[in-house]
Amino acid sequence: MAKPTDLVQGTLDLLILKTLALQPMHGWGIAQRIRQVSNEVLQVHQGALYPALHRLEHQGWIRAKWGESENNRRAKYYSLTPDGAKYLRQQQAQWKRLSSAIGLVLEMS
Repeated sequence: MAKPTDLVQGTLDLLILKTLALQPMHGWGIAQRIRQVSNEVLQVHQGALYPALHRLEHQGWIRAKWGESENNRRAKYYSLTPDGAKYLRQQQAQWKRLSSAIGLVLEMS
């Protein structure tokens, strides 16, 4: 099995926004979802996750609301704002263009 990969900061924001586009989640749930969907390749550590969540909230792309988690603990749930959804669409398009261009370079013979 491959070693888990640390995320580049800009990529982390994109992954968090995409995860929250599906449904509101608390921080631990976001990290778990990214790990599961990436087949255990991407791991988001608390030291990167919570500063990213605060940054995204400060930028107005997500909002936070206190709620109760599945195990009856108090947790902050994050959700995507309309501005966050717009930013996500822009970043996804940019990511697709960039990854396509990188793919072309890597396939050079």
